[in-house]
Amino acid sequence: MMMKHWVLRAALVGGLMVAPMAVQAQSKPAASATVMPVSQELLTSTVHEAWVESGRNEDKFFEMVQVCANLSAQKRGLTLPDTEAAGRKMGMLIKTASRRDSDQLLYAVVDAAVRQTATPTTAANTK
Repeated sequence: MMMKHWVLRAALVGGLMVAPMAVQAQSKPAASATVMPVSQELLTSTVHEAWVESGRNEDKFFEMVQVCANLSAQKRGLTLPDTEAAGRKMGMLIKTASRRDSDQLLYAVVDAAVRQTATPTTAANTK
């Protein structure tokens, strides 16, 4: 089961936006409101680049984080916990790492947080 959406969101929104506001995004079409597919561009974007690509929009940026978290959990055979505490922990891990270095890959930041909060997938987790 997926971690509570609102808990992770609250933790991220509380200060993750580390990109300097002086840097202007190039004009690109906005991402659709549908589920964002995993793209090579997302997997190779730094935290700052992803923030700029989102149009500095918290909802779109959060979608990017969710896509990365789901991919990480799937590839590692992990299940994202569905608790408020785990969501808060994951959000704080992502926020702290992003603030420390906004030039690191967003996927790497999210993957590290997933490894610290997710649990191994078992037959009981997949039902």
